[in-house]
Amino acid sequence: MTSSPGTAQQAKSQLDAHVREIVEWHFNPATGCPFWLDYASKLGWDPRKSVQTFEDLKRFPLFEDDWLRGGPVRRWLPKGLEGKPLFVFETGGSTGVPKSRLTSEDFRIDYEMFSDTLPEKYFPRGSNWLMLGPSGPRRLRLAVEHLCQHRGGICFSVDLDPRWVIKLIKAGLTEEMHRYKEHVIDQAVTILTAGHNIQCMFTTPKLLEALAEELDNRGTSIRKIGITGVFAGGTEFTPQFTRFAMEELLGEGVYLTPTYGNTLMGLACSKPVGPRSDYKITYYAPQPRAVIEVVSFDDASKLVDYGKTGRVRLTTLTRETFIPGFLERDEGEREAPCEEYPWDGVSGVRPFRKLSASTTIGVY
Repeated sequence: MTSSPGTAQQAKSQLDAHVREIVEWHFNPATGCPFWLDYASKLGWDPRKSVQTFEDLKRFPLFEDDWLRGGPVRRWLPKGLEGKPLFVFETGGSTGVPKSRLTSEDFRIDYEMFSDTLPEKYFPRGSNWLMLGPSGPRRLRLAVEHLCQHRGGICFSVDLDPRWVIKLIKAGLTEEMHRYKEHVIDQAVTILTAGHNIQCMFTTPKLLEALAEELDNRGTSIRKIGITGVFAGGTEFTPQFTRFAMEELLGEGVYLTPTYGNTLMGLACSKPVGPRSDYKITYYAPQPRAVIEVVSFDDASKLVDYGKTGRVRLTTLTRETFIPGFLERDEGEREAPCEEYPWDGVSGVRPFRKLSASTTIGVY
């Protein structure tokens, strides 16, 4: 169901008000961060006066991802947040100098918002969780752990280094890559069968399939060992895989909620997925804290029409992080607002075609 014009207008008004608040915060000498205060001094115009709506953010040039590579990372710390405990999270599983995000509370806020979307029947409060995904400097482990704690449970996790997987794939060491995957899955099976009463889990599509296969080899299944809710994220969520996961890997009685997210965005939730939607997955960003748009491959300032394909452009709007117009390494189809999320969404998310040939997909 598409949203009513009134609801969509309310969402736009809320977003515009939030933009004014965040721009005021990041460009105010009393609260802003060194990077943006220095940047504003060279603009020739004052963002605090000139940016009044989300559309006004187009006055900024596209955000360059290299700005997030290397240090000093404290150039991203707003003065208004000095003295708070800080974390630094690095992006995904690629090699080389990673992009970093300095943060304090954003990952907790993002996952508490996501918690409100989980159906209690399948993700009971008080349930224990398994975090079967990347560990190390990525935010996922701490974020899923906080999600579990926020819902009253205890979170178990595995050791998993996605950068090692990428290196093995690039080196053509297929046997070693499979042995590492088996090592990760063995950790998960050990935890799941140790009597910890784990009912909920985060994982990636590839690891979900590997876990289901290993449990089947041992004469059991994800459902039989007590899992009722699976929160998953990754690049392999095609409608075909989603149907296969729901019907074959999980079975009746286990709820699957795909998500699209990263270190900079937070979590974009999907509408309920199933046969009624022909297993199509449409994601909606957590506005007003983040906005995703689908823009033309030839002109990143222009939205494509609904149903058309373009590149994902992200804008992050929190007191910890301001990132206007960041071109993601993803593409997809622009989707209309819906009742639950009265703003644009994106479906069919996959690696951006011009980068896909040089992108190695590991555990995701």
